[in-house]
This record gives sequence, C-alpha cells and structure tokens, in this order.
Amino acid sequence: MTMTGSNTIERIPTGISGFEHVTLGGLPAGRSTLVSGTTGSGKTLFAVEFLSRGIMRFNESGVFVTFEETSTDIRRNAASLGFPVQLWEDEGKWAFVEASASIGEDTPAVGAYDFGALVARIEHAVRQTGARRVALDSLNAIFTQFTDSGIVRHELFRIASALNALGVTSVLTAERPEEYDGVTRYGVEPFVLDNVIILRNVLRQGRRTRTVEIVKFRGAQHRTGEWLFTIDPRDGIVVVPLAFLTPSDHASLARVSSGIPELDEMCGGGFYRDAIVLITGPTGAGKTMASLRFAAAAVEAGERCLLCTFDGTPGQLFRSAASWGLDLKAMQAAGLLRVMCGYAEVMSPEDHFLQLRNAIEEFAPGRLVIDTLSALERVAAPRTLLDFIIALTAVLRQREITTLLTGTPAGRFNSANAPLITSDVAALADVWIQLRYVTGPVEIQRAIAVLQARGSAHDHSIRQFRIDRTGMHIGEPLTSAPHGFTEAISPGGAWESPESEVTEGPSG
Repeated sequence: MTMTGSNTIERIPTGISGFEHVTLGGLPAGRSTLVSGTTGSGKTLFAVEFLSRGIMRFNESGVFVTFEETSTDIRRNAASLGFPVQLWEDEGKWAFVEASASIGEDTPAVGAYDFGALVARIEHAVRQTGARRVALDSLNAIFTQFTDSGIVRHELFRIASALNALGVTSVLTAERPEEYDGVTRYGVEPFVLDNVIILRNVLRQGRRTRTVEIVKFRGAQHRTGEWLFTIDPRDGIVVVPLAFLTPSDHASLARVSSGIPELDEMCGGGFYRDAIVLITGPTGAGKTMASLRFAAAAVEAGERCLLCTFDGTPGQLFRSAASWGLDLKAMQAAGLLRVMCGYAEVMSPEDHFLQLRNAIEEFAPGRLVIDTLSALERVAAPRTLLDFIIALTAVLRQREITTLLTGTPAGRFNSANAPLITSDVAALADVWIQLRYVTGPVEIQRAIAVLQARGSAHDHSIRQFRIDRTGMHIGEPLTSAPHGFTEAISPGGAWESPESEVTEGPSG
C-alpha cells in the first residue's frame, strides 16, 4: 500500500465512518480539500457530514456555504440522517451562508461575482460561531459563469487563500463530467488546492458501486487506490477499506464444535473460537448441511448464531433444515438464532457488508454462517468482493466470532462459469474443508478432506461421508485409490488423481 510524503502535518478527523483509516487520521488541518465527483456521488453529503460529525463528536462549530441548494433543503436532508441542523443553528454551532441567490442566469461572464463580499460573509460567520470547519457546495455554480479557465484558477486561489487565512479546515465540492476522465470539469482546481478527493458512483454489472480515492494530500501520508463506500440511511457515508484490518496479539486457544463429531476429530478437536472456516464443494455436496449443523451446535452450546444466506428464502432454508431434524424456528424463538435470507442481487456488496456489520453489532453473535459466498459474485467484480470479505473477516476476528463460509470452487467438473472467489478466500481462512464427489464401482459417493487447519494438527486423509435424515456421517479413509494417489489442489480447488480409479464425479 503506497504512502507519500511525511506525516508531520496536523490532522482534523472528519468523523465519517471508516474514512480516517484511508486518510490515516483525517484531513490536513488548516487547509482546503477539494471533493470532486459526478452527480449523485455523495459530494454534498460528504460536506454535510464533515460539519455534522465535527459538532457531534469533537464540539467543533461549522459554516456551510451553499451555492445551489437552499438552507431549507440542506436542513431537511440532514435531518433524515439524524443531524439536527436547526438545533445547532439555535445553539450557535452551525451557520449558513447562502450564496445561491446572488448567482443568476443573466450574470455576465467576467468580473460579475463579488468574491470579496462572499469572503467577508464567510469570515463573519466563522467569527460568530467560532467555527473550525467550513464547507462550500458547490464551486461549479460559480465557475460556470466564467468561460476562461484562467479566471477560474485565479478566483479559486482567492477563495482558498482566504479560507486558509481564517485558520479553518475546509471542504470544497466540485462537479466532474466523467467517472474516470479528469478530476474536475475545468481541470485547474487540483493545481490550486493541496488536497484532492474523488468520489465515484460507477455502474458495474448493472449495479452502482461507490468508491472514494485520495488523489493527493500534499506533504501528508495517505492510502492510495479506490476504497468502497456506501451511504446508509442511519450512518451516512460508511467507507469499507481493507484498513479495517488491525493486528491483534491475541489468538484464542478455546475450541468450539462444528456440530459433526467426526469433523471435529479431523480438525484436531474442533475449530478455534476466532477461526474463519471455509467449506467448498460443488452443488449438492453437503455445504448447507454442514453449515446448519454448525449453527445448531452454537444453539446447543447456548451461543448466539447469525445465519445468512444469499441464495434462497427463509421458507426454503427452514424446509431444508427440517428435513435433517433441525427446527430453526424454535432456535429463533429461543433468541439464540437470527436468520438473514435473501438473494445477492437485492443490494451491492458494500450494502451487504453494512447490513452484516449492523446485525453483528446489534445481535452480538458468537458464531456466523454465510451460505454461500459464491452467490455474491453474481453482483460484484472479484476485487470488490474480495475487499468485502477482507473487511468482514477483520470485523469478525476483532470480536472472536467463529465463522463458517461456504463457496463453490471452479474445477474441471464444475460449470465453466463457476465462481472463482473461493480460491482467494481460502488464503484468508484458518480452516479449509473441501467436499467432493467421487465415483465408486457402482455409485457416486461423497468425500471430505481438511486441506488446511492453521495452528492445529489435523487429519490428512480423504474420507467418505454420507448424508441422511439425521445429518452428515463421516466414515473411514478411502481405500479404493491405488498406490500413489496424490492429494493435490488444482487452480480450481479440485483433487487431481490422473491415474486413480477414484476420480471426481459430476457436480450434482
């Protein structure tokens, strides 16, 4: 992760969820930061939150300069997110400078706008409230009056210099025409301002994906690249960076049961309490069965379990569980199980992350099941989904939540379009269990192997198992493979045995 410059410049935290992880502490204090984006990317919300979080968390007053929307509109929109702007105005913590009324369609192109008067109004509001934060939304409303980019550059320099002289930290929003074509409409703003942030709202695979990128923080460290974010009706902007990963010196030595005694034995006595467990296998191999037994084991131990599926309805899940003697409704009634069902297409990966994070905070489970991760690849690019998984596992590890994830690997006997994300997830998991079909003399059988169990001795054999009305039953190691059977993993995660009579069967 590339970082630039020194980290000696004082920072002012924005208070925006997750954003400080990307900026490494907040915006450079006493400077102006340009926040650029296309229509609907979240620029105005960023400006509103910058001031609102300053008041709520740091008791720092703010001034909002609006060139387009009225103060009435800003108050109403802010109230929907729980920001009582009117109350703050009454308390002298928030002040509006409405500049929209002085900008008209008939304004001449040159020298028409009195920036001196604007700066005087801003300075008066800052002195009156004792503001440390100022937001200007949006510069385009002024600069569309000018046809010469040189004038735009000169006037922007005047504004930025005046704000810096006031000793405030400011956010200036601006429109950009395309998601990946230039920073702003005029192209001069980045050369005038020390700090530039881009918000994007890109259409990918039929769904919008929001990202934030720090283009530059002159002389200050920051994380580079695009970072996912979403807009939550309750929390506002929520950034989902890989930077949620924080090192931990603690690793649990306690074990929990998988719900399948034989699998516990294969894994050296069960799963560590803070483990991330991945079970992969083709359709029908038994992944859902294993995940339901894992959830039931939590309830039997008096632990809460959050069970999430992205590929079905509650009715389908309850019916499947009942066929194996598991009463999910009774577990819910006992307050030890919460079920989240739906299809991956309902929302974006970052919104799925936010929903899961909120459920984890509210329900405080000891275990989590996600069945199946592969469904999410229908709505997300691989990199986006990997970011989602890394951010989620960081939250889970911090809380020592035992987690079971399922996925469908791509292999020679799966669909050519089978998801590939599980091969990346396997590198993040503590335990990797693989289910497979194998062909016997007269029938197709199922087999299981523990490919990885970090920090724990585990069974290296490939064992046959069967599923009946009472659950999964793991038997003895397979013995029909000829001498020289090698347990190897192909890029798709399949067991390869070119000379063996025990080979993979159909994917079910």
